[in-house]
Amino acid sequence: MNATTELVLGMFLFVGCSVLVGELFARFGQAPLVGQLLVGIVLGPTFLASTLGLESISAEFTALQFLATFFILMMAGLAITPQQIRSTGISSAILGIAIFLIPFLVGAGVVRLVYPSLSSIEDLFIALTISISALPVLGVMLREFDLLDSKFGTYLMSSAMVNELAAVTTFAVLLQIYTNASSAAVATATALVTVALFLTSVLAIYFAIVSLRQLRIWERWVERFHTTWRTREAGFALLMVAGFGAALYSQVLGLTYLIGAFYAGILITPGTIGSRQHRSITFIFEAITWGFFIPLFFALVGFNMNLRDIGLSTVPLLAFTALVLFAFAAKLFVGAGISKSLGWTSNESLAAGFFVVSRGAVELAIAIILLQDGVFTTQIFTIVAGVGLLTTFLSPIGARPFVRAFAKPRAPTPPAPLDSNLPPPAPGTL
Repeated sequence: MNATTELVLGMFLFVGCSVLVGELFARFGQAPLVGQLLVGIVLGPTFLASTLGLESISAEFTALQFLATFFILMMAGLAITPQQIRSTGISSAILGIAIFLIPFLVGAGVVRLVYPSLSSIEDLFIALTISISALPVLGVMLREFDLLDSKFGTYLMSSAMVNELAAVTTFAVLLQIYTNASSAAVATATALVTVALFLTSVLAIYFAIVSLRQLRIWERWVERFHTTWRTREAGFALLMVAGFGAALYSQVLGLTYLIGAFYAGILITPGTIGSRQHRSITFIFEAITWGFFIPLFFALVGFNMNLRDIGLSTVPLLAFTALVLFAFAAKLFVGAGISKSLGWTSNESLAAGFFVVSRGAVELAIAIILLQDGVFTTQIFTIVAGVGLLTTFLSPIGARPFVRAFAKPRAPTPPAPLDSNLPPPAPGTL
């Protein structure tokens, strides 16, 4: 099979099967990514790769995986605005920091017990990837339970936003330390300075835009752009230029392109590009990402997993079991405990604990980068992705009985009138 045929076959199988199986899982109350990951595992080296002639991912698939990772991280940033960060309540901020920091720090010790031969920085990388709650996945689950627009849903979504911000920034620091050949103290200082430089640049751009808006200069520039540019979808094109520019900047600083893509998304708000243009660009971006890149990304993540590397060997199985139990219990108990201490009821607190157990795109995007950079072996990558798969699968199952105990039943939708789909009458015809 030549490279072109392999690419076309792989795209057909990865995207087609991911969309169908993801929809099937969604109908059973699961996050679609669970089914999409399983598609990749089945098509991968664990089962069918050699039969289908897909033993290795070609250079084209690697490029597509890069684009998918970029789009997913930028979409995660688009879901967060500086205004949301400023308005995050203290209770959500406490929960968001706690469900990242406690599993991250304690998890590093657990990883050390499981993998005593790894370096400290590698322990921290593994602990990081199993400490991230999934903002998009959480939003999907809350919508399925009809809680997304409730006070409870806002509380959890704000917490997940803080969790992702802390995790992505921590990843930038750790990656800079890992790639720096200097002593630990010098590498840590360099990493902190580099991350501070990047964040300062982002804040400077944001406050510059705020100042121009206060002077009513920015709105005039945006309006002039809308009225004078004749290129179709020029706004979307400039969004991509801004995203890749930020990715290039963070890559040059040694912070990986993921950081730039994530923070570029945060700066793209209705206030910076206009409400109408923001709705249009976000619609296009999410359609491309959810409709193509996300199914492809999760299928490729599953394809990179090889369950044969775990097999029935004692050490990998023990490592996988220990990390799954820790990842599940740490998020559940910290999430439920913090929520209870903040005044939520027992049922609400336990539901919150189960909801934040889920993992998702950001965790796996970071794991993919670490696999490509040689930080993770295929075995460790498989274990980390498997942890995300199982915890995300168990999250809505565990939350369901507690949600039923406190959530109001959804009101039945009244039948639409027979003429509801007819256009309104023309003026003067009544």
